[in-house]
Amino acid sequence: MNLNSLNTIITISETDACPLYQTEDYFSLTGHAIFPPQGKPVCLILSGDIRKILSGKTDMEQGKSISLLCSGCSGTATLTCRFGPPQKELPGQDRQVDNIAKILSNFSMFQSIGQHQIAKLVKFLKLAQFSKGDFIIKKGDPGKNLYIILSGTIEVLGDNNARIAVLKKGEVFGEMSLLSGDPVGANIKVVEPAKVLYFQSHDFRKVLHQFPTMQLYLARLLSKRLAQKNIEKLTGDTAGISGTLSETPPPEICQTINMNQKTGLLTLHLPGGDAAIAFRDGDIIKAEYGIWTGKEAFFEILKDTEGRFSFHPGLSPEEMQMRELGHFMCLLMEGVSRVDELTVR
Repeated sequence: MNLNSLNTIITISETDACPLYQTEDYFSLTGHAIFPPQGKPVCLILSGDIRKILSGKTDMEQGKSISLLCSGCSGTATLTCRFGPPQKELPGQDRQVDNIAKILSNFSMFQSIGQHQIAKLVKFLKLAQFSKGDFIIKKGDPGKNLYIILSGTIEVLGDNNARIAVLKKGEVFGEMSLLSGDPVGANIKVVEPAKVLYFQSHDFRKVLHQFPTMQLYLARLLSKRLAQKNIEKLTGDTAGISGTLSETPPPEICQTINMNQKTGLLTLHLPGGDAAIAFRDGDIIKAEYGIWTGKEAFFEILKDTEGRFSFHPGLSPEEMQMRELGHFMCLLMEGVSRVDELTVR
């Protein structure tokens, strides 16, 4: 088979300080023409290496792979070439989806998902651009979207415009209010011109259903941020806390107890009656609410946003021997999902 009649895909399988390319970037070679990765220049050193290694290979078995090592400048790259029949160029929309999937695959939120799977969820994403000084969301707004930063710098502002955090490429925001159903708790302001991708709430539920591994990522992120927000409430081994659920909803207080690995009893005075959740080292071992016990009691408690709560350390010897109801994050995500579905109905 004549090499000039083949479509050749040259994929970078490994790099070492290469100034131009990253792993999984690929070139297309048809005849003597080399087409670089989307949006990147042709490296003359690499192009020369490719032409040299392929010169004289006029008869290649279809589908056969070979490897070559870039001679390098300030860095090196290992490449794998695959020869196959000429391929039709992807439509513009398909190329765009493929490029977005490649970008997202480097973000921590999507690293547990294969690139071909990421391409499936791209259809749920929308793009927005913001200028310096713009507010993307404001404190008190309803939680409608989950945002992923593509470029730029964004700051999270609390009361009196006090800076809480600075967010950059690949980071996520908006998840706390979207998952809990509570209004946004801070202002999100653009420091440097930014591009963001975002899921709308109804699409976000579909994505979580199709890609369960994202649930764990978001649960960990949510817990980390809630712990940072509420850690002053749980200082000291003997500290008891109390408050209203309108200020601190059940998912928030439960995650704070879990992240701080507290042992004790959370009692709640709810519209439907009194409830209790027992924690051992942050794990739930018992839950009671009205006619419900165990997991169902916990799920019902998460639905209430009115009432009061108090947490007191210490459990009885019998309670200390009880088995946990299940993995805390899994219980929480299932409970929050039920609340979300109830809200939609």
